[in-house]
Amino acid sequence: MPSKRKKQRVAVLADSDTRWKWGSLTASRIAEGDRQDIRLDGYLLRGRATPTPRQLAEVGVRADTLREVTAVEFLRSMGDAGRGGDEPYDLVVLALVGGAVQALLHGLGHAWRGREHRPVVATGYVGVVYEKLADGLLLRHGADLVLANSRQDAERFRAVYEGVGADAGSVVECALPFLGGEPYAPEKPNDPYTVTFAAQPSVPESRKDRSYLLDRMVSHARKHPEREVLIKLRSRPGEHTTHIEELPYQKLAQKIPGGLPPNCRLVYGHMGEVLDRTDLLVTVSSTAALESLHRAIPTAVLTDLGVREALGNHHFVGSGCLASWDQLDAGHVPAPDARWLARQGVTVEGAYDAARARVAELAALDRMPRLDPYYTPVTAPGYQPGVLARHHLGPDGAPLPGAPVDAKEPGPVRQVVRQAARGAYRHGVQRVAPVIRRMGEL
Repeated sequence: MPSKRKKQRVAVLADSDTRWKWGSLTASRIAEGDRQDIRLDGYLLRGRATPTPRQLAEVGVRADTLREVTAVEFLRSMGDAGRGGDEPYDLVVLALVGGAVQALLHGLGHAWRGREHRPVVATGYVGVVYEKLADGLLLRHGADLVLANSRQDAERFRAVYEGVGADAGSVVECALPFLGGEPYAPEKPNDPYTVTFAAQPSVPESRKDRSYLLDRMVSHARKHPEREVLIKLRSRPGEHTTHIEELPYQKLAQKIPGGLPPNCRLVYGHMGEVLDRTDLLVTVSSTAALESLHRAIPTAVLTDLGVREALGNHHFVGSGCLASWDQLDAGHVPAPDARWLARQGVTVEGAYDAARARVAELAALDRMPRLDPYYTPVTAPGYQPGVLARHHLGPDGAPLPGAPVDAKEPGPVRQVVRQAARGAYRHGVQRVAPVIRRMGEL
């Protein structure tokens, strides 16, 4: 009788609902073996965007264990793993903002110092990389794998690393892990024909621009009563995702005279399930556009507010998807450019082979190389220490005196206090900050 295969033990540290989705699905894609051969331990980095139970349920990824930690608590868990009879981790995925990745890379290097064998460490981006390319990439340098979601991104990533004299061997081309679903069949449209707007928390940013987009959605619904218009929202009021949302569409919708028309409504839920009933996906620059294009759903990237780096829609130049609401109102259906699609990682067949091979290659080494980030107290003495200090780590990755080290789950009183603090922060972001800004403009 063949021996039972050892489960791969994987840890994912994430700081928001979207990064948890990316990190957990990426871990399942690049770890050796099928999902049933993987033990997935989830860690949620404590902060303003720590996902709520509802957000976690909406992501639809189940972990074997899931708990909230500080950076220092996570590092202690990683240092303890493999000691005292505890099974070591095979793979650690850091699904975090760049500064947190940098801090954890130095922290893990300190926690694993002197070890011949350690887990493979991977990191990357949740979606389209349209801003802070050099900053974000250099903060992620030092991981064994820096995953690029497309051929274009892989080329850009390597160019940045090579341009500063850093090793670019960690860059591995793959694809977004949540691409999937049945291809769209244009000969069998939904009944009613459904237009879905994929909203973004911080794009566009101003009340004027967000109100304009909402008015255009409502106008489209009224001009096409035979259609259904869905406004797909990322979070409910009070919840935070990867980016701060100061002006939720839910609140703007409450101010529409007469309310939303009957064929226009706000929806939540898994993006894949919403795309199942979508005939035309409309967005400013959401990663949902790539999900839609992967399924051959007609996709429009709006030009109404301009094609600008600040909006991220400049990424879609050459895609064939740029369009305005006026054009969509008139019945225009964008057709994507095949050459552009080929460079954007919207096809996933074999996309993770290189990453899996890299993980296996590193795991087979007699001695793993140490984590070697580009940023150190020598290369960036005025920057790197501050990045690490925000997570209570010294420049060498060691916990600073007084750093929280209690990895136990918080008690009921502490949980209530923490929830109240988050609520106060979110109230300040969504209510107080906009008022102060408006007063400053008077």
